[in-house]
Amino acid sequence: MNIVVCVKQVPDSTEVKINPETGHLIRAGVPSIINPYDHAALENALKLKKTYGGRVTLISMGPPQARSVVQMGLALGADEGVLLSDMAFAGSDTWSTSYALAKGIAKIGKTDAIFCGMQAIDGDTAQTGPGIAQQLGIPQVTFCEHVDIDGKNFIARRHIDGGHEIVEARPPVLFTILVPKEFSPRCPSFPEIHGSVKKPYHVWTADDIGAEKHYLGLKGSPTQVSRIYPPPQREKAEMFSGSAHEAAEHILAIMRKGQFIAE
Repeated sequence: MNIVVCVKQVPDSTEVKINPETGHLIRAGVPSIINPYDHAALENALKLKKTYGGRVTLISMGPPQARSVVQMGLALGADEGVLLSDMAFAGSDTWSTSYALAKGIAKIGKTDAIFCGMQAIDGDTAQTGPGIAQQLGIPQVTFCEHVDIDGKNFIARRHIDGGHEIVEARPPVLFTILVPKEFSPRCPSFPEIHGSVKKPYHVWTADDIGAEKHYLGLKGSPTQVSRIYPPPQREKAEMFSGSAHEAAEHILAIMRKGQFIAE
C-alpha cells in the first residue's frame, strides 16, 4: 500500500500580517506551522501504515523553507519527502497548485491513496484536494473524519449535515480529512528528528515533474486575488452599570446611533 500525503506550510494563524501597500501576506519573519488539517491527514495515513504496512510519502509545494514541514512529517514516521520548489510556482492559485501537485504525485509513482487536509487555514478554499483528484482522474471522498481499510478497499467515515455516512472506495482514491474532535497533534522526539535527516528527501522543479509552465504561477492561474486586507479593528467596548431598564435604554441608544435600528 502506497499513500501520498499532501502537506502545506502556513503562517501561524495568530501571526498573519498583510502589507498595507500591496495587500499581500507578509511571510518573512512570520512563524510557520504545518497546516493542522494536513497534520490530521498525515496521522491517519501513518496509523494505516502502522496497522497494515505500506509506505507513506509526503509532498509539499513552496519555497525552500517549506522543507521544515516535510522534515517534521518524516520525523513523525513518513518514509520519503518531496518538495516542489521553483519560482515558476510562485503565485499559483488553487487550480495551478493542484496541477503541480498532481504532476508531482504522478512522478512519485503508483499510489493507492492520496490524503489531503480538508483545507488550508491561510486560504480556507478546500479546493486543492479535489483539484488534484480531478487532474489525476481518480475518485475523491471529502470531509472524512477517519479512513480505514477493509480488504482491498478503503472505508471512510464522512461528515455530512446532521450526521455522517460510510463510504467504501477502491484505490486509487483521494481523501480530504477533517481535524477530529479528539485529535491531539504529536510533536516528534529528538531521536525521531535526528533519524528523519537520513530519510530520502527530494526537491523537484517544474521541469523535474514535466509541468507545462504556462499552467503555473500567476500567469497560469485562472483566478486572481485583487486585494487582501484585514478587518477593521474593533472599537473599545463601552462599559455601563445600572438597572436592567437603564441598561436596556443605553443599549437601544447605542444601536440607534449606529443606525442598527430606526429612531
